[in-house]
Amino acid sequence: MLSNWVESRTTVQTTVISLTIGLAALAGLALWTSLSMQRAAGHLHELNEISDRWGLVVQNVDVADHALVDYLRSGTPVMRQPVANAAGAAQESLRWIEDHGGTADVRAAAIVGDLYGDYSALLRETVAAGDRGDTTTASQKADQAELTLVSLRKQLSAVVQLKRLETTDYLRSAEGENGRLRFAAVIAFIVDLGLVGLCGVVLLGHRRQILRQAAKSEHEAMHDALTGLANRTLLVQRARQAIGRSDRTGDPLGLFLIDLNRFKPINDTLGHAFGDRLLQHVANRLTAAVRDVDTVARLGGDEFAVLLPMVSSPANALVVAERVHRVLEDAFDLDGLSVDVGCSIGVAMYPADSADVHELLKHADIAMYAAKRARLGTSVYEPGLDVDGTAQLTVISDLRRALDQAELVLHYQPKADARTGAVRGAEVLCRWQHPRLGLLGPDRFIPAAEETGLIEPLTRYVLDHALAQCHAWHLTGWDVPVSVNVGAQCLHDTTFPDQVAGLLARHGRPASALTLEITESAIIADPIRASDVLTRLRELGVRLSIDDFGTGYSSIAYLRTMPVHEMKIDRSFTTNMRTDPSSGAITRSLLGLARNLELEVVAEGVEDEETWSALAALGCDIVQGYCLSRPLPPGEFAAWLRDRVLDELPASTS
Repeated sequence: MLSNWVESRTTVQTTVISLTIGLAALAGLALWTSLSMQRAAGHLHELNEISDRWGLVVQNVDVADHALVDYLRSGTPVMRQPVANAAGAAQESLRWIEDHGGTADVRAAAIVGDLYGDYSALLRETVAAGDRGDTTTASQKADQAELTLVSLRKQLSAVVQLKRLETTDYLRSAEGENGRLRFAAVIAFIVDLGLVGLCGVVLLGHRRQILRQAAKSEHEAMHDALTGLANRTLLVQRARQAIGRSDRTGDPLGLFLIDLNRFKPINDTLGHAFGDRLLQHVANRLTAAVRDVDTVARLGGDEFAVLLPMVSSPANALVVAERVHRVLEDAFDLDGLSVDVGCSIGVAMYPADSADVHELLKHADIAMYAAKRARLGTSVYEPGLDVDGTAQLTVISDLRRALDQAELVLHYQPKADARTGAVRGAEVLCRWQHPRLGLLGPDRFIPAAEETGLIEPLTRYVLDHALAQCHAWHLTGWDVPVSVNVGAQCLHDTTFPDQVAGLLARHGRPASALTLEITESAIIADPIRASDVLTRLRELGVRLSIDDFGTGYSSIAYLRTMPVHEMKIDRSFTTNMRTDPSSGAITRSLLGLARNLELEVVAEGVEDEETWSALAALGCDIVQGYCLSRPLPPGEFAAWLRDRVLDELPASTS
């Protein structure tokens, strides 16, 4: 019974809380005692300082009295100066008391000040009469001064006595309070000592419980907390054991790495709690799809692994992979919501593909990445996949260096007014001047940047250099607004509007000189956060444009609610609008929609003058495409501007 009481959670919590409160009380008492003593010392210092000032007043009065007596006794002019110096000498101390003393001191200083003023005046009159040789008047004034001095001394004596009494009472009160605090501290110390002993008993009682939990902790260290599956540590341990058996028996083994295809948008849109339940259901289906001797593990996020010991061939491994695909392709019913996930699987074999555990994991990862990139569903590791995998890793590593060393260059494709042909701005397009591979288009590095989180620093790089170029054009007399593409990660970063504002201020450009082009998919991934970021950007004054409009599955719904200024019609419609009736109909519908929503329309992919004319006739505002110009480096863009007749450049906004 006692053992259960000692080991109970309530006892532990009560003991720890009591000890914490006791120690906090002891520390509080110590702090309170220190503060009390500090306050007492400070107040006592104030009392002593005021008392010293009153003492100085008394001293000044005594000095004046002695100087007057000496002057009257000697009757010589040489004794006049001490009296003159002593008259009014206490005024400074009285003023200090009025400024710094308590209420009683201020009242007393006023009364004493009046008497002292009269006394000082009589001293001066006595000296003045003596200087004139009027001994009678001097004697009379001296007598009046002595009478005033008597009243002044009585008043000062009363004040000094009261200050002594006040100091004594305060010392007695402070000592009493400190005594009570010391007593309380002793009691708290005794109580805390008892609580420390009780804690010792409780800790000793938990020794057995801790030993029992050690085995449980070891289990938890080897398993994923959310799904209960093996984690990476246990997977590696069991893979080593399986490789040892394979070396002895000659039976190969297989390893799957499984990545869920659509988990991230589901998790971002519906929330992490929903995503966690989905992962638990996936874990249950994977466990049911394999043998008891197989190990299913969760490696983190939405990545799973399956270890298949004693699998006779890659073909048998693919049979299991197909079974895994089937169980994960069936929709998951969570809280009445049907969710489709799907997966990409990478397969590696031992000893055919790999020499050890780490190589087995690496090769399965490369195969999984190949399956995901090529949308194959399942990919078996082949030596040739190493080249692509290594190349991808090289691109990522090189891209980090490229951002640091400014290897990325910007090209600018002009946009013109569809009716007048006047230049209305330029879209910024990023290229990579790779030191070994030459000039790379965005398709060679943008996907890698989006997958690795480098898209945000890449976007900041493009914004920084584009606004710097915009400022340089402004200095030469051209105010050409720039348009920059922005990815989903930036729209979900609540600090992004502040970053944009800082870059605009840094380069001295108004917000109206910048248009940010966003895609529908970037909004759909997290519409609430994206809407907040877009609203803040619009309030900043930045223009917002929906890029590639018409290609998303929920365009109109989000266009109605998003705070955008502009719609860009995708080139897939404009390029074929004159030859494909459906593309022409869609283009006309989009232009009508934009007019109803009071949005400016930019048509991209305008390749010939006939398409330009057709768009202008339909009411399109701005055109962009090879009919106007291909994307140009900054120098060539400036030359293009000089050679073109600029009918209506936008007015300077600086």
